[in-house]
Amino acid sequence: MRYLWVGLGGAAGSVARYAIGLRVDQSHFPWATLGINVSGSFILGLFLTLALGNLSVAVITPVAVGVLGGFTTFSTFAWEGFTHARSGRTDVAFVYITASVIGGLLAAGAGYSLGRAIR
Repeated sequence: MRYLWVGLGGAAGSVARYAIGLRVDQSHFPWATLGINVSGSFILGLFLTLALGNLSVAVITPVAVGVLGGFTTFSTFAWEGFTHARSGRTDVAFVYITASVIGGLLAAGAGYSLGRAIR
């Protein structure tokens, strides 16, 4: 049954990501993917900090793996970084990759810190 919940959560996260991507202009910079991945890192850090030890794995897994796993996207990040570099926009690729990795790590840490403060 957990597989079903993870799948449904993944569908919800993917649809949310797709909807955001349609509404954000990405012609000059992949803002939607950057925002999705950084915010998803923050939410995952916050959620897991608050959930571990308080919620069952049956609840944590569909949210963390399903919803947030479906919402964030490493493959799109990798493709966009590669595409910008390949097309000669190495400055954009560098900023995007750096902001995504460092921003994601900082956001996950901020979510963890907020979760610890709330707990």
